[in-house]
Formats: sequence, C-alpha cells, structure tokens
Amino acid sequence: MNLLRDLPDARAGEIVERLAGGGAARIERIISHGQASPDGFWYDQDETEFVMVLAGAARLRFADGEVSELGPGDWVDIAAHRPHRVEWTDPDQPTVWLAVFYK
Repeated sequence: MNLLRDLPDARAGEIVERLAGGGAARIERIISHGQASPDGFWYDQDETEFVMVLAGAARLRFADGEVSELGPGDWVDIAAHRPHRVEWTDPDQPTVWLAVFYK
C-alpha cells in the first residue's frame, strides 16, 4: 500500500482511514481537501497526537495563540488536552496527513 496513491475524493468531507493500531496507539491516514474545523470548535483529545503532512498544506491553530503552517514533511506532536483546530487546508489539492495517537 502507498499512502499517496489512489486517494479517495475528500472534497465533500474529510476522510479518516485507520491503518493500524490497538491498545495504547493507533495510526490513521487523513485526507482533507479544503476543510477546516467549524467556527468555535477546538479539539481537546485524551491522547497525544503526532501528526505529519505528507502532501498538500495545512494550518493548525492552538488555543494559546501558536500557529503551525505545515507542508510536506512538517510535523507536530500535540500533547493530550492541548486545544487546537484545523484552521485551513489547501482547497486546490488533497492534504494527506499521517496521524499517530498514543497515550
């Protein structure tokens, strides 16, 4: 399997695919195409999330004011219960994320 080939069309909505995991960790491929978090929505997760952009581009905003601009190869490790949101993903091409959630 190749994470960047045969991408499903995510223009109508973000697509999350579980690739592996169980117990204390899981790995997902997320495909966005112009999506952003709804106004006023903040993720506040019980798990830490390591997330990397493999293709495309995105912007994450954290409740503390930090902003991360992500392109291919860029990654962040988001601590559990650190409020954040997806502020923007590229509307002109798919953004492919690799996310690892762990305790």
